[in-house]
Amino acid sequence: MKALSAVTVAADRAPDAIAQCQTVCSDCNLRELCVPCCGLTRHEKDVAERLAFHRSRVRRGASLYRTGDRFASLFGVRSGFFKKLALLEDGRHQVTGFKMAGELLGMDAIGTERHTGNAVALENSEVCVIPFAGLQALAQEIPSLQRHFRRTMSREIVREQGMMLQLGTMSAEERLALLLLDLSRRFAMYGYSSTEFNLRMTRDEMGSYLGLKLETVSRILSRLQGEGLIRVKQKFIRILDRPRLEQVLGRRQD
Repeated sequence: MKALSAVTVAADRAPDAIAQCQTVCSDCNLRELCVPCCGLTRHEKDVAERLAFHRSRVRRGASLYRTGDRFASLFGVRSGFFKKLALLEDGRHQVTGFKMAGELLGMDAIGTERHTGNAVALENSEVCVIPFAGLQALAQEIPSLQRHFRRTMSREIVREQGMMLQLGTMSAEERLALLLLDLSRRFAMYGYSSTEFNLRMTRDEMGSYLGLKLETVSRILSRLQGEGLIRVKQKFIRILDRPRLEQVLGRRQD
């Protein structure tokens, strides 16, 4: 059961993380994340079927992995939503990102073989536990898999670095607009509505990620709603005027 090692560590500390049944890639609706089935030869598809993985349910508030846990697997989010946390020198945790269904968790630990942060479920979620050693072995037999995985990592690294660089030069209002637009784009990418969605994170978690106070996040959401750009009802967001919301990125007011 080596493929479950990363989940087992989290489960030992947080019993709400429950390991589930073993399956194969052909049964997974997220298989394109790790194994690009389109374009593979019959032999390559047969080889890809050797990659058996496990599903794990992670209840809201439970950790999928924590800082210092040994890296053994990647995690494809089948359903639900996660926040990534980094431990600061003063002992506080800062939100460093959010992951939704269709995205991968754990890539930051590939180089160090230890997780450098926490991944916590913001709602009841389910992940595919993909054994990294098995993925590497497959890549030796399927060159296109190696290229696909590198593209996946590169795309995610570029997106996250781009977000952090932009946030560092933006006003508070621009940061919040950028987050809403980024979530909108990602929801659309994975087949969900780009104009109506629920924020799984709290206002405080949004503020931690954006470097803003809770009061500032609430105030800017109210301002954007008052201008007719969005509609807010608790965690529900409706984007009413996307072009004008995009224009906020060029404004310089807090």
